[in-house]
Amino acid sequence: MTKSTTGLMLTIALQIPTYWTPEQAFAVFQLIDDLRDAIWQCYGPQIQDEYRDQFQSTTDSADKGQRDPPF
Repeated sequence: MTKSTTGLMLTIALQIPTYWTPEQAFAVFQLIDDLRDAIWQCYGPQIQDEYRDQFQSTTDSADKGQRDPPF
């Protein structure tokens, strides 16, 4: 884990237990799916804008190295 100078954790390592039953794994999967849906309901347009901005910036930087052939 990484800590800031104030002692707060900046990242949390995500480790998935290997001993879950299929039912437990499915319950967690459903929870994550429900969380995703709830976030989308609140922030859908902003998430789309962010995806667009991030995709556009990576596409723009990739395009800078490519030029049309001179013919």
